[in-house]
Amino acid sequence: MAHDFPAARLRSTAAKHAGRTEPLTGAVRSGRLAPMAEVLVVYYSRDGSTAELARQACRGIESIAGASATLRTVPAVSASSEAAPQAVPDHGPPFATLDDLRRADALMLGSPTRFGNMAAPLKYFIDSTSSLWLDGALAGKPAAVFTATQTMHGGQETTLLSMMLPLLHHGMLLVGLPYTELALSATRSGGSPYGASHVAAIQQQLTEHERVLAQALGKRVAQLAVTLGRRDAAVRVPGV
Repeated sequence: MAHDFPAARLRSTAAKHAGRTEPLTGAVRSGRLAPMAEVLVVYYSRDGSTAELARQACRGIESIAGASATLRTVPAVSASSEAAPQAVPDHGPPFATLDDLRRADALMLGSPTRFGNMAAPLKYFIDSTSSLWLDGALAGKPAAVFTATQTMHGGQETTLLSMMLPLLHHGMLLVGLPYTELALSATRSGGSPYGASHVAAIQQQLTEHERVLAQALGKRVAQLAVTLGRRDAAVRVPGV
């Protein structure tokens, strides 16, 4: 699900043999290629629930025309953690970098709850973003959050809110889940206006409503990123 290169740059096998790039429906406007909006999904997961929410969010992102998802994780921390213990994890997506954040057009953060707060590995990564705050690199970009807990009242909403605070300091545009998403009223497990979530004690795997809401959150972030990107492109090109 991780996409380091926008789909617009990829060629199908048939197109390669034909010696041309595969046509992109709606991608060309006034003789120029419409920009792809990259949504960076960064998460920490210990038992896999938050990772699955991240993958579902990526599915939602990829369903929006003009948007692509980039999936990243963060390393565990220890008393000696000043840098990642290894450059590449043993499995799963690569570790997130500040360059990933700077390049992305939108951001989704995911973490399990730790006493009503985000887990230390994600907090450690966010605390390293001071240079991006100083030059306003994230200001004006859409953002959303998601979490997983063991119990229904394990601190989901406070965890989601705690992840929002540094994003507000960065000047990001927070995106939530409105009750126009029918699954938000129907769910008997995870799901919140503040973001997508999962309750492991009810069902180890994500419920159908939890999957729908994670995808819906990804769609909302991606749609806003695409809309803002088109607006910015129109401002940059005279006469458009």
